[in-house]
Amino acid sequence: MAGFRASLHALMRPQAVIVHVDVGTQALGPAVHNASCGRVPVLIFAGLSPYTLEGELHGSRTEFIHWLQDVPDQKAIVSQYCRYTAEIKTGKNIKQMVNRALQFATSDPKGPVYLTGAREIMEEEIEPYQIVQEHWSPVITGTLPQSAVEEIATSLVEADSPMIVTGFTGRRQESVAKLTNLADRIPGLRVFDAGTTEMSFPFNHRASINPTWGAGMWIQNADVILVLDCDVPWIPSQRKPRADARIYHIDVDPLKAQMSLFYIAATARYRADSGAALVQLLDFITSNEGMMMGLAEPMYSQRWTSLGVIHASNLQGSAAKAILPSQGSNSPINIAYLSARIRDCLPRDTIYATEAVTNHVRMMEQLQPSIPGTSFTKGAGGLGWSCGAALGMKLAKPEAFVCSITGDGSFIFSHPTAVYWISAHYGLPTLTIVLNNGGWVAPR
Repeated sequence: MAGFRASLHALMRPQAVIVHVDVGTQALGPAVHNASCGRVPVLIFAGLSPYTLEGELHGSRTEFIHWLQDVPDQKAIVSQYCRYTAEIKTGKNIKQMVNRALQFATSDPKGPVYLTGAREIMEEEIEPYQIVQEHWSPVITGTLPQSAVEEIATSLVEADSPMIVTGFTGRRQESVAKLTNLADRIPGLRVFDAGTTEMSFPFNHRASINPTWGAGMWIQNADVILVLDCDVPWIPSQRKPRADARIYHIDVDPLKAQMSLFYIAATARYRADSGAALVQLLDFITSNEGMMMGLAEPMYSQRWTSLGVIHASNLQGSAAKAILPSQGSNSPINIAYLSARIRDCLPRDTIYATEAVTNHVRMMEQLQPSIPGTSFTKGAGGLGWSCGAALGMKLAKPEAFVCSITGDGSFIFSHPTAVYWISAHYGLPTLTIVLNNGGWVAPR
């Protein structure tokens, strides 16, 4: 549960989790999986069984369990999910080791790191020393080459049906405004937020599309697609771009180094910071007099109007799904009606930690998140995330109203006893809504 709590708090700044040797590391399972796929910077520290047993050093073995927890390669339990793993072998450079780990955690693509240390090291006596903390900043991700800026901007502006598919852009909340500005500058541009971790494009913008509004159809029809910091822009066995579509891929990790299989038919791919790339594209378009004159032509005004009409129609269609069930107030509730009531009853700036799994798409259609930093879900497939994550968000933003929405199976996985003890003990009030569909539906 600590891992889940840290994962959402770490979206604000890196967090640390301390666990007990190999067994505590194993208990992190789904949390470290989510943190890795969700690009969450978390430093994990775990002890090791003492490596002396006759009192040769401070920290030698004193308990029966020290023998049983002496495993050959403890870091192997989580190493494939981590950006960096290492053992602290002396206290004399412990600050450098911790800062090196944090550099990996906070450099793109961000993710968990794992350090271990035996009890002898933790009890080692050392002379106090200082380091220059400013020397341990994360690596700065690059920008697009100017030729790429010109090509991508021109392609989006001149396309008949341009589209952006985004995923992690909302991790930096200021990037959402930049993406919104780009959609405003290119009337007719559609944006599909395909990410699962946070809101990257406002639902209430006329350029917004989602799976229930035919996002797959627009992907199939688009002639130019910009994939922006996204792990799964589409599922080719279900929907994929047309064969002649020009696809550009901008990502801090365009090769997806931790995935054994990943590829998209991109015309060009760039390792770059998406927020910086958006600024470059906006600056190029707005400083290009000929391009701005072209965007003022009636064709683009018609596209802008058409987007508004389609968006309004989609909203009406979603509202029609959220009516009271025909049997009245005593009938079983449905996800559309419940989600719409949650949206209407809770504060507009409520922060949601959602884990609805099979109901996720229909739920988001009704919650309609439009404020950056107010909608989050787990980074991957590790269930039991939302309740602990809600506590993490409440820690990060004590003044916020935080709501966790979870399935009944995920709720059981969340260690609710620990969640609510921590909530009460540390004064972290959150609202939990459990969607009870009577079982684990996802694996059926």
